[in-house]
Amino acid sequence: MKFTKSPNYIYFAFIWHGFFLALTHSMLDLNTVFPALITTLTESKVIFGALYSVMLGVPLMFNVIFSHYLKKKEYKKKYLLLGIYIRSSAFLGMSIFTYYLSETNPMLTIYSFFFFVFLFSISAGFAGLSYSDIIAKSLSSEKRVRLYTIKQFFGSSAAFLGGLVIARIFSIGIDYPLNYTISLVIGAVGLAIASLGFIILPESPSIISESKETLTGFIKRIPSILRKDSSFKLFIIVENLAGFSIMILPFYMLYAKERFNIDDSFIGYYLIVLTVGTIFSNIVWGFLAKRLNAKAIVRFCITLGGLNPLLAIYLGTTSPEYFAVIFFILGFMISGRKIGFEPYLLDIIPKTERVEYLGIRGSLNILIVILPLIGALIINLFGFNVTFVVVTVAMFSAVYLLSKISEKQLEDFC
Repeated sequence: MKFTKSPNYIYFAFIWHGFFLALTHSMLDLNTVFPALITTLTESKVIFGALYSVMLGVPLMFNVIFSHYLKKKEYKKKYLLLGIYIRSSAFLGMSIFTYYLSETNPMLTIYSFFFFVFLFSISAGFAGLSYSDIIAKSLSSEKRVRLYTIKQFFGSSAAFLGGLVIARIFSIGIDYPLNYTISLVIGAVGLAIASLGFIILPESPSIISESKETLTGFIKRIPSILRKDSSFKLFIIVENLAGFSIMILPFYMLYAKERFNIDDSFIGYYLIVLTVGTIFSNIVWGFLAKRLNAKAIVRFCITLGGLNPLLAIYLGTTSPEYFAVIFFILGFMISGRKIGFEPYLLDIIPKTERVEYLGIRGSLNILIVILPLIGALIINLFGFNVTFVVVTVAMFSAVYLLSKISEKQLEDFC
């Protein structure tokens, strides 16, 4: 099935969205800006971890329901756009509460964040499934990896620009909470602009199942799907273990603030270093994509995720400037996950059941739902160093299991 527009336009639409989405995410970067904002409102690491559990886990918990609904829809673009607009509204809501209530009633602001983060995350569920299906039916496996690599380069450039904006906001003396409010408003506007590339993107119909299966029946069938498809089952286990690296990401900023007693001026500095790492990593990922495959990128990414916590323990004994290396490596990891994991999954799942498999994958990423909260509890009980070692063990276990996934003959894209 062909689009009426050229493949170049398909690339343009996704790259446009990726650019402004990355700029938006810089305004509330989950590894620098958001941790700093939350720690100004509360010192509780448990609340901090709970917010991240909602942010990371909610879209996954509902993915089976969303996928069951979307698999019956030939066209999914409108659900993608709806998700983008809801996320933009969530940014706007957080900016309003931050500006008007963060100083006079910080706990009410925190409670509002739970609502807006839930709204932000649940909309990401059906938007993400729609996004993946549109990419998969638009481009072949090789072109998908190329698109993710190019998109990541432009997204990294936008994130670098966003880092400069954040550094400027937090270095020119804009008072709290106006500094965070400005960044959140920019994020809301950026998401709306990001959607423009998809509005006129023509979409070919998906292959839809004629099955009248109920949601309950589909859920009951999941164990048999996992038994039948051992590669998919192992991928689920690997991604759950790799989630330990996601668990620890926001805590690096907290660790630096506690270890070095740094102020908010380092937020922009670390964010810029992170985005420089992301941009530089595209050279590496592009090299691997041409010569190897998505699985190699996943392996490299997980390995970095296992080594970085050990490096953080060492650099925590040096200076905040040297600790920036941790954020440089985070740039590699974050871009590697985006370039590697999803293209690899799209390679190993059947095209006729793509949306269902994506939904199962999301909802079975159960560790990601609770890991940020578990991470906060482990840090409270045993400290950062023990938590970092636990992450390293989990990541190297994931590398081992990844090697056990058998290669399948790639199916033609639809």
